[in-house]
Amino acid sequence: MVQPAAVKAAIQRTIPDAQVQVEDLTGGGDHLQVSVISAAFEGLSRIKQHQLVYAALQQELASEAIHALALNTAVPETTVPDMSSAS
Repeated sequence: MVQPAAVKAAIQRTIPDAQVQVEDLTGGGDHLQVSVISAAFEGLSRIKQHQLVYAALQQELASEAIHALALNTAVPETTVPDMSSAS
């Protein structure tokens, strides 16, 4: 069992700019859904993005403190200027 705050901290140690949300799916602390948004994922395949997060959680996964991990990763959305009012 691992606390959501510890998961967030572990990810942010490896990916400092990460925006992390952790949800305990069962209440037991070992089945988690984690969403990570980071500029570090820019240009990386989804597999490479997930590998970065798995590396950050290597100890928790190896010890089976995390038994199941549903993972979503993304790059931050950039704001595109509204060009409709430009002449």
